[in-house]
Amino acid sequence: MIRKKTTFVFALFGVTVLMMALQKPLFLMRYWSMAGDATATDWFRVVWYGLTHDVTLAGYVTALPLLASIASLWVRMPERIWTKVMRVWLYAVSILTAAIFAVDLGLYEHWGFRIDATVLIYLSDPKDAAASVDWVTGLSGFALFAVWAWGMMWCYRHVADLFDGDPVLPHRTAVWLTLAGLFLGGLDFLAIRGGAGESTANVSKAYFSSNMFLNHAATNPVFSFLHSLGKRQDYASDYAFRSDEECARLFDSLRGNVASAQPTVELLTRKRPNVVVILLESFARTIMETDAVGERVMPNLDRYKAEGVWFENMFANSFRTDRGEVAVLSGFPAQTTISIMKLPGKSRNLPSIARSLKREGYSTSFYYGGDLNFTDQSSYMYATGWERLVWQKDLSFDAPMSKWGWNDETMCAYVGDEVLRLSRESKEPFLVGFLTLSSHMPFDVPYHKYEHPMLNAVSFSDKHLGKMLDRWKASDAWDNLLVVLVADHGYPYPEDLEYNAPLRHRIPLILTGGAVREKRVVEEYASQIDIAATLLGQMGIDHSDYDYSKDIFAPAPPCKFGYYAFNNGFGVTDAEGEFVFDCTSGRVIRDSNPRLRQIGEVMLQTTYRDIARR
Repeated sequence: MIRKKTTFVFALFGVTVLMMALQKPLFLMRYWSMAGDATATDWFRVVWYGLTHDVTLAGYVTALPLLASIASLWVRMPERIWTKVMRVWLYAVSILTAAIFAVDLGLYEHWGFRIDATVLIYLSDPKDAAASVDWVTGLSGFALFAVWAWGMMWCYRHVADLFDGDPVLPHRTAVWLTLAGLFLGGLDFLAIRGGAGESTANVSKAYFSSNMFLNHAATNPVFSFLHSLGKRQDYASDYAFRSDEECARLFDSLRGNVASAQPTVELLTRKRPNVVVILLESFARTIMETDAVGERVMPNLDRYKAEGVWFENMFANSFRTDRGEVAVLSGFPAQTTISIMKLPGKSRNLPSIARSLKREGYSTSFYYGGDLNFTDQSSYMYATGWERLVWQKDLSFDAPMSKWGWNDETMCAYVGDEVLRLSRESKEPFLVGFLTLSSHMPFDVPYHKYEHPMLNAVSFSDKHLGKMLDRWKASDAWDNLLVVLVADHGYPYPEDLEYNAPLRHRIPLILTGGAVREKRVVEEYASQIDIAATLLGQMGIDHSDYDYSKDIFAPAPPCKFGYYAFNNGFGVTDAEGEFVFDCTSGRVIRDSNPRLRQIGEVMLQTTYRDIARR
């Protein structure tokens, strides 16, 4: 009896560690293209260092059954009831673990980091989140979930059968066993805590390599998710690289809204053109520069690049649309693990191009073929000056609808008509915003030019973008039109492109339209947050409320750089080099220009202090 009770506890702990550890070689096999250079020693170290997370989770899983084992020494209850309680608990653990493992395995190729609470931002809109998943991915993910859940349940069912619910007599023996159980409880607490040292269990405890992919492979996704879920949202204390006073002083040399920030170059033929801002879903520079079947994947964007103002060194501030939108439209830097767009109480008082132009007499409207309730886009846009939002619920076409909504063929035709109508009928200048969607996974488009689904979808979007721009160019509206073409974020193409690399965040930015004076190539380094001040500066409109947005053509501030944030880290790049820092591990990932470290730290710390104040 006594042996059976102790065997149950140790078996449960051991089986849990084993099931968690087995996820790591499966992850490495799934992402074999990234793990191809890993040696057998690397594989062993992934599993070994990952045990720090696995043991912690096993401690959590074992805690309740251990307490039940101690209680069973004194409480008489039918053994079948004890066993049923154990099975319910362990089956729940199996389902949760399998669900997180399956989702994480599918997301990693797109996000480049192990799953954390960030996913909940997007699961609050399950319909739109599901639209990102094609049926093959969904089916394979569900199959993995089912197999893994069944495997864990099978193991746990046999472990639960070891549980002995009979009280121990005499009571003196029960007392000694209770003390032994409490001792085991102390060991279990140490497992949960991550050891007896100063450092408690955290994500970086599994990190061991300068190769971030191997560190991610060692990270337990269940631990990563639950650890981030329990973090408090105290923005004011996040990323405290230096004192707030010193940070504010250093930021003054970086801020764009200084008195002397006036452009030295005039790009436009007129100060109040009609403005169209087109956010291009996942239009990465690496894809734009890809040749396939004898031609460029984005021939139309290439064509307008040659005719307009092309920004050679432009970087996205994030890897997600919601954060990229805010960076472009409000000049506000992206965050690492949160999205200010999902915080309406804070996002509503951000500056915005729409609000600035509205004060100058512009009408403002935004078009999207999908659901603007996703990630609270509609709340953000209405609050920041967009008067008219036109999206999926407002539209009806005799055309097939994709998972995300009306595809870019349908929407480019519709928005093309709308801009021409406004040009004819509007008595006031207008600002139009348009977010494309067909180049978002699962890339389901009625087009079959390339085998690679992403290249095929981007080519589809580029084709209809070109048709729309050509219609405008052939019309009378063109002379008074300024079109801003910019990607919302980059994309991991090629597939081995590191998620935190500057190249992963490099994107196209083109100014075109009849209101553009002449074609030009701009070499200065910048990021999406700099678009607002640059656009408003060219129009002679005050942008003093944009703290972070720098006019690319203004002499002040003299420091021109591209800045971006990824999951718990940042990158900065300029003409002299780049600096990338991972805050989870506290490691420098790239460092060809150490001077940029201070810029990145100040930008990230200032952003979070700003969010806390709003």
